[in-house]
Amino acid sequence: MIFLKQNQADAVVPPHKTDKRMHTMKDLFLAACLCFLWARAFLWTATLYSPQQVAQNIEKRLASLRSLQADFEQAYFSSSISTPLKEKGKVYFQKPDLMRWEYLEPEEYVYLYKKGLSLAYFPEDNQLFRRVLTPEEKESELFTLLLGQASLEASYTVEPASFPSEKKDPLQIKLVPKQGGNISYILLEADEKTWLVQKFILFDSAGNKQEFHFSRIRPNPRLPANIFELDIPPDCEIIDDYLPIKND
Repeated sequence: MIFLKQNQADAVVPPHKTDKRMHTMKDLFLAACLCFLWARAFLWTATLYSPQQVAQNIEKRLASLRSLQADFEQAYFSSSISTPLKEKGKVYFQKPDLMRWEYLEPEEYVYLYKKGLSLAYFPEDNQLFRRVLTPEEKESELFTLLLGQASLEASYTVEPASFPSEKKDPLQIKLVPKQGGNISYILLEADEKTWLVQKFILFDSAGNKQEFHFSRIRPNPRLPANIFELDIPPDCEIIDDYLPIKND
């Protein structure tokens, strides 16, 4: 045991200051521990799944779906226009080949894809554009990926990705098409619990970017049959292959 001389004892910090310093040291130690644990958890989450495992889990989940309903926000960034076009609405999928994109803002209109046909109805103009999808359009990334028809590792080179997200530890991958085409690459973000795609970002060879953000996703809902039908007025102008004809 060490004994202090009188002058040394006088230099001892008063108890209330000692307690304060001790509390400060404890707080710093606790903060350091929390930072360490957070960093460890972050690294564990980031390395838990390889890009290939993320792609496999996304593919399995999409392949297991019979139908899907979600809200979406869409943004189109053109290489020639500084201001992006932003829209939002609701989307419905049903296998094998039914899709309905119901745009609500800023303009109301509907895109319907069914049995090889593309139907675009604009109520404000009272016009319906109708045409047959080309083979290239049927095999487009938007159709094959979201309808669970694509084999990701067979069709794309799967790479790690990092892009802005609202999540702390997002699961993100980059898909580079193995075959040449208009698509440069695709970015996907999935929910770790459901493995459903929440972000779909497509970059084309012309430098344009198209983003889809999905929320309030409902897997396998019972969709009414008429959701993939269009209720158009009798006097609606139907335009087939861009040649206007009047609906009887």
